[in-house]
Amino acid sequence: MALPILLHNGRVIDPSRDFDTVTDLWLAEGKVAGTGARPAWVNGDVKELDCTGLIVSPGLIDMHVHLREPGREEDETIATGTACAVAGGHVGRVYAQHRAGA
Repeated sequence: MALPILLHNGRVIDPSRDFDTVTDLWLAEGKVAGTGARPAWVNGDVKELDCTGLIVSPGLIDMHVHLREPGREEDETIATGTACAVAGGHVGRVYAQHRAGA
């Protein structure tokens, strides 16, 4: 079993729960296991990441994306647009058709 992960002191935002506060977020087995003080089930070592000044939230899905291929590769390519999305925390995108010259 992998070590529990503590995301320490991040601004945790979860719109589905109307939750927006600076707190600790606990992860176990790849899932959110709790917020706040160290839970009773955590025995021993944890992997701790300092999230001070960072936002911790569910992954974002962009529901309408235009990439500039084909026809405007000088502005953006599928590779550069996707790399930017990953860097920004997107876990999914829905691509709209791009018409060359548009």
